[in-house]
Parts: sequence; structure tokens; C-alpha cells
Amino acid sequence: MEQMTRSELRQKIMTILYQIGVYQSNKIEYEIDQVIQGVLDIDNEFVKNCVYGVITNQKDIDEIANQYLHKWTISRLGYTDQAILRLGIYELLYTDTPEVVAINEAIELAKSYSDDDVRKMINGVLDKVYHQKVDHES
Repeated sequence: MEQMTRSELRQKIMTILYQIGVYQSNKIEYEIDQVIQGVLDIDNEFVKNCVYGVITNQKDIDEIANQYLHKWTISRLGYTDQAILRLGIYELLYTDTPEVVAINEAIELAKSYSDDDVRKMINGVLDKVYHQKVDHES
């Protein structure tokens, strides 16, 4: 099987996080590894790290998202939009992915899977998270 690009892998991660979001909200038991295997038939560290990272830090990630979602909460977004936003915030704050890449990748996913208003919302949140991170580091 040919190697997948990071962008293609992020699309898989979004799908996995989407499914986990559905399971969580419907209180369906799941095993993260099985959800990953259902979407991706290869073993991939990047995918595992991102999925586990988002799930492990979901409470913090959601709090950060809610801080910047104007008169809105992440739980009101669709599962796909939640997955994109969570992955974007996770990559921005918890990985060594360059910030501009993390933001651009999330926006590309949002362009394909979210409507315009939500795409703008995701862009706005990630922009604010990025600026807060940069301000903290300087």
C-alpha cells in the first residue's frame, strides 16, 4: 500500500474522531484501537498519537475551544466540525507540527466537510489559540 500523506492521514483522524464523538454522545462503548483499525488498515504512529492525544486531552481542548467560540460551545457543532476543531487545537498546542501547518490543515478539512460559517468559526478559534500560544511563549 502506498504511503498516505499527512493531509490524507488527518482526514482519517477526523473520521475516527467523528466516530468516537458519535459513540460518546450515544454512550456506546468503544475501543480506540478498534475504531482506528476500522478506518485505517495500516498501523500509523501519527494517527494513533493524534487520536489518543485528542481523546486524552479532550476536556482541556474543549475548554479552550469554548473560550473562543463566540456565544457558542463545541458540543453544539456537528461531530465532523468538532473533530476538525479538536484536531487543530491538539496539533497547535500538543505537537511539534508547525503552527501554520496545523491551522492550514484544519482549514482545508473544514473547506471540504464544513459549511462556510463553521469553517470561519474554526479558523477564528484556531487563530486565537495560536495567538495566545505565541503570546505565552514570548
